Amino acid sequence: MNKTSKFNTIGIDLGGTKLNVGLVDEYGRLLSNHKSLVHPSKEPNTVISEILEGIDICLNKTNQEAQAIGIGIAAQVDQKGIVRSSPNLGWNNFSLKKKLEEKLNLPIFVTNDVRAATWGEWKFGSGRGISDLIVLFIGTGIGGGIISGDQPIFGCNNIAGELGHITLVYNGRKCRCPNKGCLEAYAGGWGIAERAKEAIQANPTKGKKLLSLVGSVEKITAEVIGKAYAQRDFIAIKLVEETGKYLASGVVSIVNVFNPCCLILGGGVIEGIPDLIQIVKKFVRSNALEVSVSELEIIKSALGHNAAVIGSANLALNLLTKGKTEK
Repeated sequence: MNKTSKFNTIGIDLGGTKLNVGLVDEYGRLLSNHKSLVHPSKEPNTVISEILEGIDICLNKTNQEAQAIGIGIAAQVDQKGIVRSSPNLGWNNFSLKKKLEEKLNLPIFVTNDVRAATWGEWKFGSGRGISDLIVLFIGTGIGGGIISGDQPIFGCNNIAGELGHITLVYNGRKCRCPNKGCLEAYAGGWGIAERAKEAIQANPTKGKKLLSLVGSVEKITAEVIGKAYAQRDFIAIKLVEETGKYLASGVVSIVNVFNPCCLILGGGVIEGIPDLIQIVKKFVRSNALEVSVSELEIIKSALGHNAAVIGSANLALNLLTKGKTEK
């Protein structure tokens, strides 16, 4: 028998290039959703208008109401819902929670997108019932979330889990954060695209097939590399193999430090190039501390593209029910 939900909440996943809005019930079931691309300008008020449009579409699809709204954004977010820094959106010190509250007469919860995805996977996905886990999502950028002893790790300033910005190579490739050599600069979607462009420019002859898919070097993306890899393109194969090793090197450090029982991989890059999971598994087994991997499972996200939507919606529900309890 299907359970009947008393509470529906809106979950929003705002990434560097894509927006996903969904209506979710209290059992983590996605009732409706609307996906779109973020406006190329990435101007905050324009993006907020797109969010509001997505909410209206989701509610109209089901003819139901939402009691609260949760948003997971590719950013560092403080406890007040202020976006302190979002390199992939270009936002700094933007009061997202306040701006949304001005438009919507509903409780608003704002968090990092991969923290939201981590919550979603822990409550309803691949991490359900696991007390110690890491979630690593590879999309335009790379973000992480940590559950330790059945408790989410938040950190001093609410930004724990920025695993994409662990230093992989000293004085290496320039990241979109102030640092050089971050994991994201090598294995994030934008980093893969940059490396692909450099490979084509260095070897135009072998890059012809890859270029034929899009027409120009400027249009190369990680998604294009995934498609070319499926067609066994020479440069794409090499890039994926290298990306897998870069990603796995970062994962080795992560599992050695946190010793999770489970590491969940997800995000657009993993969805587009699922072979990366096997590359990571093999490398980590061979290079991490033996005791760190003795109980470790490395698995794919069960909720996929909707993990942050479901997670942020459920976090908003927690905020709502907590408020009602306190009253």
